[in-house]
Amino acid sequence: MVTLLVATTSDPASINPANALLAMPRWQPGPHFQDDMKSFVNEGVRLLLHGNSIVAEDDLDKRWEQVTREVVHEVIFFSKHTAVSNKPALTVHPIDVLPQGGRPGWAALPNPRMGPWLRLLKNIAQAHNVVPEFEITLEATHHGPLTNKPTMFLEIGSTEDYSKRQDAAQVMAKLVWEGLGLGGGTDIGNWSREKDNKKILLGIGGGHYAPRHMDVALKDNVWVGHLLSGYSLPMDDPSQSKGETNAEIGGTWRHSIKAAYEATKSAFPGGEIFAHLDHK
Repeated sequence: MVTLLVATTSDPASINPANALLAMPRWQPGPHFQDDMKSFVNEGVRLLLHGNSIVAEDDLDKRWEQVTREVVHEVIFFSKHTAVSNKPALTVHPIDVLPQGGRPGWAALPNPRMGPWLRLLKNIAQAHNVVPEFEITLEATHHGPLTNKPTMFLEIGSTEDYSKRQDAAQVMAKLVWEGLGLGGGTDIGNWSREKDNKKILLGIGGGHYAPRHMDVALKDNVWVGHLLSGYSLPMDDPSQSKGETNAEIGGTWRHSIKAAYEATKSAFPGGEIFAHLDHK
């Protein structure tokens, strides 16, 4: 089984960490996938480069399996982060649940590495002196592309200038290098190898940057599943008439929570999921 890393040449926050990772030892040209895509191999890791929008290439994991006959264990995307605050940030987040896009009724399996890697990212960023300038943060579940295996995004932002920062790219590259044990160390956050610490956070409510959920996620014995911000839990129900005054509270929030819970449960077999609520 292989880890599929994905980067796009159209985004410096994506290709710069990929290039920094490729500058590390033992990378070799990988299997031919598509004429417009390149791949590289390092042990059980496959780094795939393409020139399209990072969120536009659906089912890359399934397509990789069909072409190479290699089974994909997980998917990790390098990408840019944008925010109206324009503050520099290094972020980790799971992807896509209704009503924010994707396939109706679908939520990607969250990558179990998110909690352990968030803590590792904070340590690496401190060692490279990019904090406190860059904020280290979780983001709530949002955007695609569609995937079929446990997935997470690693992002640099929030402006174009920050996205191009080579020191931030080096931090993200080292996060992957150390997190996957490519330097001969421990493979961090591999759920299938864990026997203890089976508590998984399902965050419900709060803002997009989930600071209260993050306080919980930074604890050593917590794993991170989906994080649903308040804006992804609308109370309006399209099946109810707008003029109906005695309608029960319903809406697509029920569907969003169910999809997020089921995806988190599938990503952490045998784990104990607990909901952490934020009233914002």
